[in-house]
Amino acid sequence: MRSIADIPKTMKAVLLTGYGGFDRLEYREDVPVPAARAGEVLIRVAAAGVNNTDINTRSGWYSKGVTEGTTADAGQSGFAGAKAGDAGWTGEKRKFPLIQGADVCGRIVAVGSGVDAARIGQRVLVEPALREPVGWRPYEAWYLGSECNGGFAEYVTVPAVHAYKVACGLSDAELATFPCAYSAALNMITRAGLGEGESVLITGASGGVGSAAVQLAKRLGAKVAAIANAAKAEQVKSLGAERIVLRDENPGDRLGAESMDVVIDVVGGPGWPLLLDVLKRGGRYAVSGAIAGPIVELDLRTLYLKDLRLLGCTVLEREVFADLVGAIERGEIKPVLAKTYPLRDIVKAQREFLGKGFVGKLVLLPH
Repeated sequence: MRSIADIPKTMKAVLLTGYGGFDRLEYREDVPVPAARAGEVLIRVAAAGVNNTDINTRSGWYSKGVTEGTTADAGQSGFAGAKAGDAGWTGEKRKFPLIQGADVCGRIVAVGSGVDAARIGQRVLVEPALREPVGWRPYEAWYLGSECNGGFAEYVTVPAVHAYKVACGLSDAELATFPCAYSAALNMITRAGLGEGESVLITGASGGVGSAAVQLAKRLGAKVAAIANAAKAEQVKSLGAERIVLRDENPGDRLGAESMDVVIDVVGGPGWPLLLDVLKRGGRYAVSGAIAGPIVELDLRTLYLKDLRLLGCTVLEREVFADLVGAIERGEIKPVLAKTYPLRDIVKAQREFLGKGFVGKLVLLPH
């Protein structure tokens, strides 16, 4: 391994010790710094964003034994119905302790064998869905901070191919708002084939993924409608939404039945059937979250009589992250940074995250 000279032996990190509440998050200052293996880079983490997936993993929400939404109470204490054997993204048993954190901005400080030493010093963003460890098999990946250690630490190792050099004037905290939320949003937009001039309805539009989707859809020249609460409506409109549907409204009443070409959804829950009602015949629905609840009611007649396409979106299409980095460098999208916290205050950050009283992203700073 080639590296700069001043890499310490131990680091600050937050360890997830098991499924449950905030008591499962253990801040430590004596965690061994990992070494870059063949094909890997060691990154000194400058900033790491907070995401739903961090809380969902800690609370056990991904388990099939959980049927409710990602409520604040459950996010704080964990889900009683979670089963340890299937509570990860891949449905496999999780190994603890684990360092979470899917959003990483930092600099490469060491490289493993087979990686060009000229990469040392590069400022990078890490693609959160790591496909190299699974041989680039379709629809399979390791997730940073889930199947392998992530960015809630001073240092992290990742396959070099998933560390993208980024050149722009944004701060580290601003850059850390992008990887997970924006790549998830762009992946849904890409897989749904949203095009210029088409109409799209975006749910959860004040959150990380939703606010990213508003910007990315507007970048394509789409006509954007967004679901948000009244207090956040103007901020969502400033990101590119032309029309706002309030959370307690029927989207069809505001937008008209069969008025949307595409729906981008991270909410799910009881109101889900109304999203299909606003899709035009031949419309496309893409989903990458279910914060209001994963169990929904589907009238199959709506699906087949309207020739709809339902698209699950988790593993990134191969071109998505490179496209995202290019958009950042060209200034085509902007970060929506709500607040930063020191890494040791991760519980405070997650409490604020669960309160949903902000627009955009919260970011942790390890140094």
